[in-house]
Amino acid sequence: MSRVARPVSLQRRLMLSVTGAVALLWLLTAWVTYNETRHELEELLDAHLAQVAGLLVSQAGHGEVDAHDLDAAEADARDDDADTDDQGSDHGRVDTPTLHRHAQRVAFQVWQDGQLRMRSPTAPLTPLTELRHGFETRALDGEPWRLFATQGRGRGVQVYVAERMSSRADILQGMLVGLMSPLALALPLIALAVWWAVRRGLRPLGQLGQTLAGRQPGDLSPVVLPGATPPAELLPVLQNLNDLLARIGALLDSERRFTADAAHELRTPIAAIRAQAQVALAASEDAERRHALQATLQGCDRASHLVQQLLTLSRLEAADTAAPTPGTPPVDLAALARAVVGELAPEAVARQQTLSLDAPAQLLLALPQPGHDTLLRVLLRNLVDNALRYSPEGAQVQVRLSQDAQGILLAVDDSGPGLKDAELARLGERFFRKLGTGRSGSGLGWSIVRRIAAVQRAQVQVGRSAPLGGLGLQVRWPTEPGA
Repeated sequence: MSRVARPVSLQRRLMLSVTGAVALLWLLTAWVTYNETRHELEELLDAHLAQVAGLLVSQAGHGEVDAHDLDAAEADARDDDADTDDQGSDHGRVDTPTLHRHAQRVAFQVWQDGQLRMRSPTAPLTPLTELRHGFETRALDGEPWRLFATQGRGRGVQVYVAERMSSRADILQGMLVGLMSPLALALPLIALAVWWAVRRGLRPLGQLGQTLAGRQPGDLSPVVLPGATPPAELLPVLQNLNDLLARIGALLDSERRFTADAAHELRTPIAAIRAQAQVALAASEDAERRHALQATLQGCDRASHLVQQLLTLSRLEAADTAAPTPGTPPVDLAALARAVVGELAPEAVARQQTLSLDAPAQLLLALPQPGHDTLLRVLLRNLVDNALRYSPEGAQVQVRLSQDAQGILLAVDDSGPGLKDAELARLGERFFRKLGTGRSGSGLGWSIVRRIAAVQRAQVQVGRSAPLGGLGLQVRWPTEPGA
């Protein structure tokens, strides 16, 4: 048994998306901050090395004037304490004292005429680098150092200043901790703020769900959210939902009226059939029984015709009125009209009516969707059948087909009594029939004609027939733009 996929929460999706975007932005900011801070720190510390080297060059230049005094002072210092290598060394070299615990992280040397004149306790007795001027990063005793070399003026002064790279890393780490710690602490607070904002922003959706869940099945009134005006993003949803409820309500009302009218209309033929069946059962003579059975069959035919009309109209109510389906083959309207007129010709002959057709040999009509040729046959049959049914004996019924720049025209004219203006206004209403015709019917034929015309995007006009004086009806299929 397949498991139903659990729906993803919109709130959770927004939380993950926004929080992930904030975290990614935080990481990008941290990376940019790290690179910028490291670059600026490198520039600052390199400048510091160059400044220290400049000071040493100045001191070395000053020491050139008092070199003999410096040698005498160093000789006296060796006589006073031969063991104090930190205060002096042989051959006029001065070792500076260690005054701070971080002094072990820096080193410098001052060379003059190839002799080491001054150095820090961390500097070796050999030159730190062979470079004469500029910056260099190299390993000393297995540890990377940043070095700066420069030359003094006169008497071959060479100065080297170096700093451990680990010292720079410690400084960079301390600065980054100071910079990024507040941002790291703010990240959970940002996530909490995002959660609160998303939850508050999606609250109207929860209210809409609760409102719909609490509704009764038959409640089709407009949906109204409690409280203030809903957000602009939710207004189209509410408007479309309320429009849908209004259309459903109208459809249900129409179906209720249709069901009530259909039940009322079916009651008459069913009652007539029952009455004739009772007459047939009670009849003692064969002629009387035969007459009752014939009346029963006629009632069954009327009921069958009514049911068929109801089913046709029901299918039309659910017909797809979407855009035309590309590639739908056209229908020969002239051939279809000849077939329908041929089917109804015997009925016209039986009533001594004249039924004529004026149509070209072929007239192709493009229909919106496949299968609409059946609806077109129903439309033609209803129009011709109504003209014959409601025209007196000996009347004329004329069917004409033509095509012009405006489209294809179907005209059905008869020489009957026609309809008054009030009756024309009601023509097309379900179960409306003109009284006094003496003809049976359900009154659904015109409703079916108008519905088929609407489905096939045709225009229907009803009025007085110009050629015959009775009822004249025209159905026009307009020419499609660009056709």
